[in-house]
Amino acid sequence: MMIFADKLILLRKKAGWSQEELAEQMNVTRQSVSKWEGAQSVPDLDKMIRLSELFGVSTDYLLKDEIEQAEHINSSNDIPSLKRVSMEEANAFLSVKSRTAKTIAYAAFLCILSPIALLMLGAISESTAGGLNEDIAGGIGMIILIIFVAIAAVMFISSGSKTAPFAYLEKEKFETEYGVSGMVKERKAKYKDLHTKNNIVGTCVCISALIPLFVGAIIDADNDLFLMAMLSFSFLIAGVGVIYFIKTGIIWASYEKLLQEGEYSKENKEKPSIAAAVYTAYWVITTAVYVGYSLSSNNWGQSWVILVVAGVMFPAIVAITNAFDKKSK
Repeated sequence: MMIFADKLILLRKKAGWSQEELAEQMNVTRQSVSKWEGAQSVPDLDKMIRLSELFGVSTDYLLKDEIEQAEHINSSNDIPSLKRVSMEEANAFLSVKSRTAKTIAYAAFLCILSPIALLMLGAISESTAGGLNEDIAGGIGMIILIIFVAIAAVMFISSGSKTAPFAYLEKEKFETEYGVSGMVKERKAKYKDLHTKNNIVGTCVCISALIPLFVGAIIDADNDLFLMAMLSFSFLIAGVGVIYFIKTGIIWASYEKLLQEGEYSKENKEKPSIAAAVYTAYWVITTAVYVGYSLSSNNWGQSWVILVVAGVMFPAIVAITNAFDKKSK
């Protein structure tokens, strides 16, 4: 008759792990594993389930002493083969994500700035008698918008190509070699305060982006050129806030991906997230509506409201999407 302690030793050695490596996979101390294998204590139910998943065996096999045969192992006699992330791979991934976080943040910043020239030139053409032709102003503004978006697209694609080799960390289940989880947890703990600070700063900056709009409405609500200048300033401020959000968000997510925590947990990987598709569709539709309405009505002086409303509604879209994702998983 094999007791739990004997089975755990057998399974651990079959997987080729030391007590330290198993402890890291279980997020416990080596002393805890030593006590389990020494029959001095037994894991709680959650940890027993985790051991079952980790070694590919049933909980009955682990808990019931009378069950000794290998056929009680789920699916086969072999431990499920999962990709193992080495320390070198983990460090390379964190380094790439840290660099590309800046690139992606600045690319998003360019996208936010892209309509400014269109807004300002449209306002100038309407406010200057005999000055800049509206069609020419709209054409130049669209060219500048397309250039900004094109540069941003190149930056997005470049960043995506650099992180592509690590895509499995987000989509697939994996195990980490000894020391990797400990290293990532330590770096995540050190970054936590900065992550919180960046989110606070980003929130304050984005909220302050509304100030120029209020100033413009109070000082001279009838002056379209002045209002467009204030709106452009609001875009600039909001863009800075977005840089803070994106940079810190990507870096923080890189730690969670390696630790398989939060939305990147093994359980959540079993079902695909719809978030990326929803966010992309939302902004593509918003941009199409904005540009389409502006071109058809030639009302650039008021169509900017579409972008403001979309920006205000976006946090609600994020919250609803995340709630749906969690419910579906």
